[in-house]
Amino acid sequence: MHFHGEPLLEPGLEAISANEEKNPFLVGLGERVRALRSKRGMARKALALAAGVSERHLANLEYGIGNASILVLLQVAKALKCTLGELTDDGAADSPEARLIQEILAGKDEAALRRLRLAMSEALSAGQVSQPRSKRIALVGLRGAGKSTLGRMIAEDLGFPFVELSREIEKLAGGTIGEIQALYGVSGYKRYEKRAMDEVLQRHSEVVIATPGGVVSDTASFNLMLSKCTTVWLEASPEDHMNRVIAQGDMRPMASSKEAMEDLKAILAGRSAYYSKANLRLNTSHQDLDASFLGLRALIRNALEIPIAD
Repeated sequence: MHFHGEPLLEPGLEAISANEEKNPFLVGLGERVRALRSKRGMARKALALAAGVSERHLANLEYGIGNASILVLLQVAKALKCTLGELTDDGAADSPEARLIQEILAGKDEAALRRLRLAMSEALSAGQVSQPRSKRIALVGLRGAGKSTLGRMIAEDLGFPFVELSREIEKLAGGTIGEIQALYGVSGYKRYEKRAMDEVLQRHSEVVIATPGGVVSDTASFNLMLSKCTTVWLEASPEDHMNRVIAQGDMRPMASSKEAMEDLKAILAGRSAYYSKANLRLNTSHQDLDASFLGLRALIRNALEIPIAD
């Protein structure tokens, strides 16, 4: 009988020695396939038929000696009625509880997912002694949105300390943001970002924080901020972001303005879905600094139920 799909093994791998060290990722991948097959109550032959691969190739995959193509993994995932991520997450969610949570989340729309996230955050913090989050203000948005300038003005207006998270990260690491990323990579930088966020939140029950534009790309830092702060997305058009960055003295965008603008639009489009999780939002485009400050002041004071003095 002929089965469709690419072979799971490169030529010659069928005869792999029992003493040859297996790749840990492939071993873990095989274990997840086997566990999911067991969970579904499927025999190996039944899964092979459903996935359109040979039973021998499937056995090699399950025993960690099958170097499967992405298309074959997609076929196996479809047959197991799971996502490709469940096969390839390298143990990130192998516990039964994590799998059950994934099952609950599957297929939910954005509104339902937001309600579930807030409920989970509330449940996890129940019984813990913590500072109220409402008077920790975190400003999010791309560079040029006005986080630093407006943040200082709002902090002064409220009588709160002002913290620029990028400077806190640099203090912790003992170097500039560029140096941190060059030395430790993106993952190392994100660890410092999370530590800095933790320390700022522990130090202050009332504070205005200007966050780096990419804070939303790290779910650990972003979840922490959403759970502990009143978050405000300072929106602006791509053109305003670009013009403000140039006005700050950074002329690099001018080197290739068309490409830079396209990149900026792509970044903004990719991050907007996360920025929109903020509690409040203010569009600062097409208005001067004073108007933006007054709008942000009213927005925050209303949210915190702090009256505006006459």
